[in-house]
Amino acid sequence: MIKNVVFDMGNVLLKFDPQVPLEEFCSSQEEKEAIRRELFEGPEWIEGDLGNITNEEKYRRIRARIPKHMHVALKRCVYEWDICMKPLPGAKEFCTVMKQKGYSIYVLSNASLEFYNYFPRFAPLDFFDGVVVSADIHMIKPDAHIFEYLFDRYGLAPEECLFLDDMERNVAAGRQAGMQAEIFDGDFERVRIKYSL
Repeated sequence: MIKNVVFDMGNVLLKFDPQVPLEEFCSSQEEKEAIRRELFEGPEWIEGDLGNITNEEKYRRIRARIPKHMHVALKRCVYEWDICMKPLPGAKEFCTVMKQKGYSIYVLSNASLEFYNYFPRFAPLDFFDGVVVSADIHMIKPDAHIFEYLFDRYGLAPEECLFLDDMERNVAAGRQAGMQAEIFDGDFERVRIKYSL
């Protein structure tokens, strides 16, 4: 029986779309492609999610790999990328209904420490029964240890958890950890009906 719903954050609760800051801060297609590749798809992004580097270190490292005329746009993307992080339609309402029905709700997110700056746009942290941010514990999904940390910290039985994530590898890891897990495609109503929530 499902007693807990565990939410990924990006593209489950808040929309993560790097194209938004790229369009806002870059002045050419060349800049967009370079900054997407080096920032959003580069190793520093993962290091940030692991809590191993600051934004300043991220900017300094990437700056060394791209032309000087792109440095202004890069800096804005490093420090202001979260302009894209807007609540997904229906997400807050779904979380509220789950709480009202007696389910406990949790967030399990691969995110840098900037999470604490933008996540309150969605809801206060204490709206949830628990929040695990990868940068705090230096582990990221799909590492099995991050799921074990969630279960241990909040005393959860894996088989009583439903995990929603937009990444197939994370969903597979969640299932391996013993949870019911679903690749989230934006349709909360489908999830509610499928799992009789």
